[in-house]
Amino acid sequence: MKILFIGGTGNISMACTRLALEKGMEVYHLNRGTSGIKAPSNVVSINADIKDKEKVTNLIRDLEFDVVANFIAFKPEDVERDFELFAGKTDQYIFISSASAYQKPLLNPVVTESTPLKNPYWEYSRDKIACENRLQQLSRDHDFPMTIIRPSLTYETVIPTAI
Repeated sequence: MKILFIGGTGNISMACTRLALEKGMEVYHLNRGTSGIKAPSNVVSINADIKDKEKVTNLIRDLEFDVVANFIAFKPEDVERDFELFAGKTDQYIFISSASAYQKPLLNPVVTESTPLKNPYWEYSRDKIACENRLQQLSRDHDFPMTIIRPSLTYETVIPTAI
């Protein structure tokens, strides 16, 4: 399986990178290469800012992926750009959203996938909800194959401040 992680060196994505490599996947990272964090040597690095659509288009022109996972999309225009870049070039697009998008305050202490998405308190959450809505529309209108993941706790090397 050939997978592209947009980002790739963050808390979630580096753990995913290591696991994908352990599973024998061919892993690519698309990032600026400025974090100072080194990816494992068997990761193929594509150095570009995902926001530079023209450069990314040229760099991935001859590439196709089984999966593209974006860990650094925060605004609807980010997923719109990803649709334009990867429609027809991936079998599955994964958007990393956030559990903070779930309804606040909760009406039920048990959060499920049917818990409404509504967080009037945090712009980050509202933007993630808008991204999800745009992806769902792209999926309906263009058969864009996508999955939304809403992690609730994301740390590997950073200890959450609540502890």
